[in-house]
Amino acid sequence: KTNLECIVGFGMLARKRVLFIQTCVCGMYGILAAASFKGWMPLYKFLFIMRRNIPSTQALACFEVAARHESYTRAAQELSLTQSAVSRQIQALEEFLGVALFRRTRHGVVVTPAGAHYGRQVARWLQGLERDTLDVMAHQGEGGSITLAAVPTFATRWLIPRLPQLAQAHPDIVVHIDTQTRPFLFADTTFDAALYAGTSEQVANWPGVQAQLLMHEDVLPVCCPRLLESAAPRGRGRAHQPIAAEALADLRLLQQSTRPYGWRQWFDAMGVDAPHALDGPRYELFSMLAVAATHGMGVALIPPLLIEAELASGELVVACARPLRGERAYYLISPAQAQPPVLAAFARWLQGAAQGVAQGMVQGDAAAS
Repeated sequence: KTNLECIVGFGMLARKRVLFIQTCVCGMYGILAAASFKGWMPLYKFLFIMRRNIPSTQALACFEVAARHESYTRAAQELSLTQSAVSRQIQALEEFLGVALFRRTRHGVVVTPAGAHYGRQVARWLQGLERDTLDVMAHQGEGGSITLAAVPTFATRWLIPRLPQLAQAHPDIVVHIDTQTRPFLFADTTFDAALYAGTSEQVANWPGVQAQLLMHEDVLPVCCPRLLESAAPRGRGRAHQPIAAEALADLRLLQQSTRPYGWRQWFDAMGVDAPHALDGPRYELFSMLAVAATHGMGVALIPPLLIEAELASGELVVACARPLRGERAYYLISPAQAQPPVLAAFARWLQGAAQGVAQGMVQGDAAAS
């Protein structure tokens, strides 16, 4: 651009800014003038809107219950209020929003599409507010709680058995766990973090999060001792010792529906030709595979970290001591922002627990070799 064009452009921008400031000043003078004649309510409303666009908590609570039941009467009963009080709160909320949340009919009220969507958001917000309030009351500002979304088998078989260790190290931290197996938007939930099992590509495509790698998913063939005894003739005292990979190709294989090619990948990595690698009953969860293998239904590929109790009790034994590193790993996922102190402390403890498992697996591999 020429110097003249730059000067003209700057002048126009400066004039727009001056006009904007003049408009704001005139608006304030208008509100103050109205306040001098009609009281301070217009000025109060203006300052309230400038401060926060948030309706009252009581109105939101009345609306959430009424939207859930689609009934003012049942909402009044649940909240121990009168029906007219609930109606007034919702009417005030609709006026505040400028949106109809309910449609009145001869038989009562029906929530509108906008009301149904807003109701779901309000319910999550109220639930989070209640949880945080109870945490502050319970811990008096010390520690706090964490709400985790977790894959069920990992939470049940690995995390929960270790929570007593967390309680000893951090007695002021409480962990709540709900099941969630797929990526989600943290803004749409009350979760603080997630324990997720997936590939690095899946984690990289999860928007708005930070990921902490905990451990890889190494799988081993396992079965009940009775099945292993019949798999290959061996001398006394060696019936429960692992067998060669070739011998597993003739046994019944338990498949996992979420990893349909797991056995084929394992046999390929071992250099074994297994025509029936894709045959066998299919189960969705590792926990289902563990139960089926315990009852002698076949050989299963399971991460040892998920069957620690069965291996320790002898219900399951390692059929072939040659692990395969899978494509998936376990991650702690949290929003892409600075972690609250309670979550940061939990993340450090979790990383230490995961490193202990990894070191144990290395020692086990060395002993097997």
